[in-house]
Amino acid sequence: MAYDPSTSSNVKEVQTTHLELNLKVDFEHKILDGTVTLSLVALADNINKVILDTRNLEVKSVSQDGKELKFNFGDKTDCFGTSLFIDLGDQHLTTGTKIDLKIAYNTMKQSTAVQWLEPSQTVGKKYPYLFTQCQAIHARSLLPCQDSPCIKLTYSANIQVSRPLRALMSAIGIGEEDIGDDSKVYKFEQKVKVPSYLIALAVGNLKGKEIGPRSTVWTEPEVLEDAAWEFEATEKFIATGEQLLTPYEWGKYDLLVLPASFPYGGMENPCLTFVTPTLLAKDRSLVDVVAHEISHSWMGNLVTTANWEHFWLNEGWTVFIERKIMGRLHGEKQSEFDAIIGWRALEEDIKLFGEDNPLTALQPVLKDVDPDDCFSSVPYEKGFNFLYHIQKVVGGPEFFEPYMKAHVKEFAGKSITTDEWKNFLYSFMEKNFGSEKKVALDTIDWKGWLNSPGMPPVKNEFDQTLAKACNELAKRWNSANSKGQFEEFSTSDIENFTSEQKIVFLERILEYQPLSHPAIIAMDKVYKFTTVHNSELRFRWQKICLLAEYEPIFPHVVKFVTEQGRMKFVRPLYRLLNNTKNGSSLAKKTFIENRSFYHPIAAAMIEKDILKE
Repeated sequence: MAYDPSTSSNVKEVQTTHLELNLKVDFEHKILDGTVTLSLVALADNINKVILDTRNLEVKSVSQDGKELKFNFGDKTDCFGTSLFIDLGDQHLTTGTKIDLKIAYNTMKQSTAVQWLEPSQTVGKKYPYLFTQCQAIHARSLLPCQDSPCIKLTYSANIQVSRPLRALMSAIGIGEEDIGDDSKVYKFEQKVKVPSYLIALAVGNLKGKEIGPRSTVWTEPEVLEDAAWEFEATEKFIATGEQLLTPYEWGKYDLLVLPASFPYGGMENPCLTFVTPTLLAKDRSLVDVVAHEISHSWMGNLVTTANWEHFWLNEGWTVFIERKIMGRLHGEKQSEFDAIIGWRALEEDIKLFGEDNPLTALQPVLKDVDPDDCFSSVPYEKGFNFLYHIQKVVGGPEFFEPYMKAHVKEFAGKSITTDEWKNFLYSFMEKNFGSEKKVALDTIDWKGWLNSPGMPPVKNEFDQTLAKACNELAKRWNSANSKGQFEEFSTSDIENFTSEQKIVFLERILEYQPLSHPAIIAMDKVYKFTTVHNSELRFRWQKICLLAEYEPIFPHVVKFVTEQGRMKFVRPLYRLLNNTKNGSSLAKKTFIENRSFYHPIAAAMIEKDILKE
């Protein structure tokens, strides 16, 4: 059983194999109230206690076969919550013994896993809404559990909600039952083993529309048609993933477009990917995020990191598969162009953290560290670049792609460490392609890639075809900026650019000295970036303006950071606004006034960013 510094549960002694949730959703008191029944198996002899992770939960009772058991709590920590110690009495479990523990509990308002939204925070403005976000270690704030990805379990649930609200979960719906005139119970079952961080619940005024043979998109009714149109390519992504890897195991692949405060681009909850409404660009230009979340169906959900120190095994692999899918559907030049954008994001985050910061290692040490504090593009983009480099070293896709399938087959249903991944890579390559592949793998700087902070030890070369025009236009603007002459530019400069090319153009501008105010005015006059709808473009344009201390952008920044809560956008923009000469008080005031809008995870991170001094 793997080591996990982020859990205090006794995972080496007992293991949860299944859990059953029976919860009532109480919007008035903002709590989930009910029971969880944990099915456990002993992994060792002479076990007389069970230790579970909790955070901001009220535990009312613990019982086994109807008999009450004694329990007590350990010391509370801000980062990891409070351990729940359950005394098994006279029992001393032996290896293989199975027991069920029923725990009556309720969540508290401070639960970091659950965001409760007032009707005013929804699109429809009529009904309340809730959604959960358990990654990385927030499942313990939803239910008492062994909150570690090294434990994988099946689960079932019965969720009682008031009409006309609907419950959805990261599981297959298996029925509905009326409870009187005003309530309904929604029943769910997840038969494929998942780690605790993939247990997910959403409740709201939700409607669905089929967008493929195994996919339904769910949203509030007001945005259903827009979402169904935006995500109509979903089945193509799934089918391409199956061609690259193994058959899709989860039965359904539904999408839930959440309210604006959702803190991530997407969350790969099985059977029900959560996505941000910032993807609704009205031109399908941002749906790559769905390809990413679909790739998690294999990398992360099926083959899972053993603990958060090996998070890159989830995210680096997923980005790699996502770009394989996009390469199959849109050509390798597009896939490599996406990699260029990713490299820039990696450079930015390592600059933010500091290139010597140990948290920028691909395999960081997380003892006494909240996994949320090291969230960055490192596991995603450094991980992708590592796999891209290995693919090149072993001779290209013809050798690496058969290995990808074998990796999923070997580790499906398991939680693994980097060492286990590396050992299988070596054995597969040598067994299938000969000892020369082992010799090739031995040339890789494993320590530099895995354990050293900062940028990767090797810079991969990506196809520059689509980037060339972006780079040249940015160069022209940088030259014009130094001369103060802007007459040469027109709307025709970017009329044939894709959204991603516009993004890369703005990324390149960010690499030069900040634009002068006349340059910003001139650029906005010809390209109209201030009024663009695409969230990725808005984000980069606003960064350019803030770095130039261009104050007319301030109200647009405030509007953007208060109409959506995606951390990718709001955290950097708050930091940049806070760092301007005249924007610091505005940043703090805006955050304090809108704090309740943000998900608890996002609010905590923004507070650390701008209120820590």
